[in-house]
Amino acid sequence: MELLQNYSYVLVFLVIGFGFVLVNTLLPFLITKPSRNPGTAATYESGETPIGSAWVQFDILYYLYALVFIAFDVEAVFLFPVLVAYKSFSPVAAFVEVTLFVFILGLGIAYAWRKGIFSWK
Repeated sequence: MELLQNYSYVLVFLVIGFGFVLVNTLLPFLITKPSRNPGTAATYESGETPIGSAWVQFDILYYLYALVFIAFDVEAVFLFPVLVAYKSFSPVAAFVEVTLFVFILGLGIAYAWRKGIFSWK
């Protein structure tokens, strides 16, 4: 019986979670009137008239540059919690591990640089 009671908590949280999503999804449709303005289906709706197609191809270099930035940015964000966690270790071991981490990041930057990701054409 105790096991069933433990699962009842999970069921209650699932019902509350799905209810929250359902209410927040359907509520805007219930409290607003539908818009019949043809401008709402435009590609770029901010008062400006769109020029050309929305299907513009960009060089893959921009995407690679963005992915490298995101990867190193996220890893740099995780560097602070790692330093806080290593407070309980010996200072030499923490220094060696953080230095190894930064060295691996440096290898990634060197690899991206060697591949030409950072050179703008």
